[in-house]
Amino acid sequence: MLIDKIVEQAQLNLKAVKIKDVVVGISLMGVQLDNGHVGVSYTIREDLPNGCSIFPYAQEMIGKPAGEMAEWLVNGKEDLQRGIGMAVITAASQSLPVADVDNPGLTFGINVLPTDNVGMIGYIKPVAKEFSNKAKKVKIFDMGLSLRGGEKVDLYPTEKQSEELADCDIVTLSGTTVVNNTIDELLDMCKNAREIVMIGPSTPMLPAAFKDTNITVLAGSWWNNDKKDEIFKKISLACGVSHLSKYMIKKCISVR
Repeated sequence: MLIDKIVEQAQLNLKAVKIKDVVVGISLMGVQLDNGHVGVSYTIREDLPNGCSIFPYAQEMIGKPAGEMAEWLVNGKEDLQRGIGMAVITAASQSLPVADVDNPGLTFGINVLPTDNVGMIGYIKPVAKEFSNKAKKVKIFDMGLSLRGGEKVDLYPTEKQSEELADCDIVTLSGTTVVNNTIDELLDMCKNAREIVMIGPSTPMLPAAFKDTNITVLAGSWWNNDKKDEIFKKISLACGVSHLSKYMIKKCISVR
């Protein structure tokens, strides 16, 4: 499974590294490693269990081996624990010398044709707007918005996801599809796409893990490690990615 390959690659950059600090907010969560690297992941909260004092493990992480905590992405007991594992992994990726795609005029470094159908798994407003200005059609699927509502968006029904994605030339999917372990099934639905881009702060920027997949671009983020206190404070105040954008170092790398 892809999730196992991601953890395996992350472990190469986590030897002798420990957890220095953790913050868990209702929109995002963050981890700081003792080498100073900061990682952020989205908080998938739709299916979290109810109750008080049921997530004590976050405070218990501090001082633990980072490699052990990264394994939570695979064996975490719910989405919060798996999300923390992903935050550790996104922090670990900062140790890699990855080069950005050098095509500033293109969306994620790929050529979008006016005849293209674009599928979006996970709604990100500015990305949807950019594709809408270039492609024939943008088909948006978002389980959270479908179940809970929120911003008014024309969503495609989840039950038609397999059928509609098979007709897409380009697909974007959020890194949270790794956290909720739907990534392998979704990639099977996108076999006809010529470009698949994984996007968002939960994207593990570990290209070697994706070499044998049909994902072509990783478009995630690193963070200004010197602004860790500011980043963690905003996360603790329920801020989202847009509120942290000035601390973000956007990365876009080819997997090919």
